[in-house]
Amino acid sequence: MTTMTHRSRLTALLAAVALASCGGGDAADSSAEAEAQLVERARGIHERVITLDTHDDISVANFTAERNYTMDLGNQVNLPKMEAGGLDVSWMVVYTGQGDLDQAGFDAAYANAIEKFDAIHRLTEEIAPDRIGLALTSDDVRRLNAEGKKIAMIGIENGYPVGMDISRVQEFAERGGRYMSLAHNGHSQLSDSNTGERDDVWLHGGLSDLGREVIAEMNKWGIMIDLSHPSKEANLEMMELSRAPVIGSHSAARSLGDVSRSMDDELLMALKENGGVIQTVAFSSYLLPEKNASHREALGALEASVAAEMGFEVVGRREQFGMSEEERAAYQEAFAPVAAAVESRMEAEVNAVAPPVDVADLVDNIDYMVNLIGLEHVGISSDFDGGGGVSGWNDAAETFNVTLELVRRGYSEDEIGMLWSGNLLRVLDEVQALAAEIQAGG
Repeated sequence: MTTMTHRSRLTALLAAVALASCGGGDAADSSAEAEAQLVERARGIHERVITLDTHDDISVANFTAERNYTMDLGNQVNLPKMEAGGLDVSWMVVYTGQGDLDQAGFDAAYANAIEKFDAIHRLTEEIAPDRIGLALTSDDVRRLNAEGKKIAMIGIENGYPVGMDISRVQEFAERGGRYMSLAHNGHSQLSDSNTGERDDVWLHGGLSDLGREVIAEMNKWGIMIDLSHPSKEANLEMMELSRAPVIGSHSAARSLGDVSRSMDDELLMALKENGGVIQTVAFSSYLLPEKNASHREALGALEASVAAEMGFEVVGRREQFGMSEEERAAYQEAFAPVAAAVESRMEAEVNAVAPPVDVADLVDNIDYMVNLIGLEHVGISSDFDGGGGVSGWNDAAETFNVTLELVRRGYSEDEIGMLWSGNLLRVLDEVQALAAEIQAGG
């Protein structure tokens, strides 16, 4: 299937509508009817397929008895938003930022990871087991979906918490981890990061010896290898070493947006040969960095203008991170009137002159990779609550808009099911089948 094929199907549909119309008014009525039918068809598909997002960041502060995902907390992913948007599966991420490569750093990273593992288990086992369950296999996903529950799965972003103790790979698998990247932003003890491109300073030249051992352990214990964030050289080496298919849990096509976090055509072709899948990420600055920069510049100018009119001093995001929680909350409350005024003028003064990266741009990225490596190697992710989101899919409540755009492009229900979950779950099945074979002595 090609992008041209999808667009040709849509063109043919619109042409048929025009030919069937007898006049201007009739044409408008027929077009509206065709649109309503398309939306209705897309809603049916959206309800029937299993929608799965492979990368959602979490804060342990949102997993307590008093504050948790049964509430609409204002973040991008929680149960009310998943239910409103028809997002079935959220891969909740055990993320650890890169720190010092010493015992103190490893200990702190491990403690952070365990806290996040425990938070996810607390949600599914104590806080809301009637509404969401933890899946460890593709069969679990289908069973929980049939029960009418939402589904949590666990990904591990950055192998830093493994420290120098390779037995932690098995431990993380037993805690429910089903994919892991060996690095994040900054070189880990296991792998170089894509961030080495900034200064051409590398630690390992790809993987470390321990990283190579971890790849074998991940194959043994059924954890998918995640190519998002490590360096290109490390990723190519991982695909050579792994006996099972790998994934990119939240990446985009570098040919369309030249950022080091995305995968170039050589990596994508290697991924195809490996049998893996890339989960196309709805992250504006990865999909189309130049378009996103233009939009942010226009938005910043409007925000500065409105703030000046209202006598408010805007504090940058970096400075906000340095505030205490109380200071940040007070600042955001004071900023709310500015934000409301900006929102009221956004369409005319920002979007009209510098449109945001949107769902159509996300699906353009999907189309590109479908054309290059085949539909069976492409999936979908958001990076919600970690910087992700595009206009039209800026939280889980807007998930249907992705399916609608796929239907507009001419993707069939079976193909949409593969993109949303089938391809990723196929890789998980193959990884777990290999693990069973290895553990049995094969």
